[in-house]
Amino acid sequence: MNRKKLNEDQRDLLREIGNIGAGNAATALSQLLNQKVDMKVPKVNVVGFDEVMDLIGGPEKTIVGLMFRINGDIPGTVYVILQIEEAEYLVRKLTNNPDYSLFDNNENQEIAISALSEIGNILTGNYLSALSDFTTMNIQPSVPYLGIDMAGAILTVGLIEISHTNDYVIIIDTEMHQDDKKFEKISGNFLFIPDPESFRKLFTKLGIDYND
Repeated sequence: MNRKKLNEDQRDLLREIGNIGAGNAATALSQLLNQKVDMKVPKVNVVGFDEVMDLIGGPEKTIVGLMFRINGDIPGTVYVILQIEEAEYLVRKLTNNPDYSLFDNNENQEIAISALSEIGNILTGNYLSALSDFTTMNIQPSVPYLGIDMAGAILTVGLIEISHTNDYVIIIDTEMHQDDKKFEKISGNFLFIPDPESFRKLFTKLGIDYND
């Protein structure tokens, strides 16, 4: 695939798929958090690995990252990226622990990891389900690996091998809106990195020109 950007129609198609997944995820998260949640996808694009770091705040920014390996017709890797304060807020809501910190080294860590993994499963499962419906492809995520570290360290773990043959990421910006004055909006990034052979299959199914 060459360096040209997606045109507006192609971005709209990927954004539509993302919004369907976000709508389904919002329903599940509303039940999980016991409050109304709306989600939307304001922006979708295909970018290079070097651009991803800048978009999430730079390689030295500490983030929460959930990594999934994707199996099926279009193998690849997915990341769900959350900022620290937003991840902590979600854990506090799910555990009813208003003082929880991701950097506490205590028995609550296992509960927090489970809570964040469930949120990652909901987002990833619904996004991939929407993509599967559009493409009629079988797409199955693995169990997540969760990391709390600098963005450079988290992303490098999963991308170092892929980057030898592919340097593109489908990045879906996600916004979660809710009735809470402290966090009325939570922004996250959903990164889908198809394996090199998967890009052609995926883009062909979506009717998007693929050029080497």
